[in-house]
Amino acid sequence: MRLQIPLKVKNNVAILDATDVRILQALQKNARQTYTVIGRQLGTAHSTVYDRIKKMEQHGIVKRYTALLDPEKTGVRNVMAMITVYTDPKVTEKVAQKLSEAVEALEVYTSLSEELQIMAKIVADTQESLHEFIANFVAPMPGVLRVRTSIVTKKFKEEQLSMLDLGKVNIYKRSI
Repeated sequence: MRLQIPLKVKNNVAILDATDVRILQALQKNARQTYTVIGRQLGTAHSTVYDRIKKMEQHGIVKRYTALLDPEKTGVRNVMAMITVYTDPKVTEKVAQKLSEAVEALEVYTSLSEELQIMAKIVADTQESLHEFIANFVAPMPGVLRVRTSIVTKKFKEEQLSMLDLGKVNIYKRSI
């Protein structure tokens, strides 16, 4: 029987030690690595890697393992757009939730700037199907005041924030 390492939790937030962070970094680089390979990289037993990953999965830190696809290389043509949905403040959450349920919506966020708004990354097969989605699904929702659409014409960067980057956020001085 192996010694189980409990994941420490404080205020509903997991406390990760250096080994946990290094395991997460290894998974983000390549989630298909074996526990043995990760263990070798970290200088720890594969059973320790296994136990810690299972704990992080149980606590929802590791949500899922997925493949990142490049639609252009698969031959799938699509139109990507960023939409801003201006709403009546009383229904913003409801509209955002409904929009989140659409397969066309890849990401959905709310923001409070001058006005309460919803921002979403939308994908469609064609400009026509994008127009239909906005005109027939988004715009008619109760509480939607207006929709602003920006079609993405060129992608410069698309990444997820990784454990590798967490320590670097906000430490660089940037000049324009």
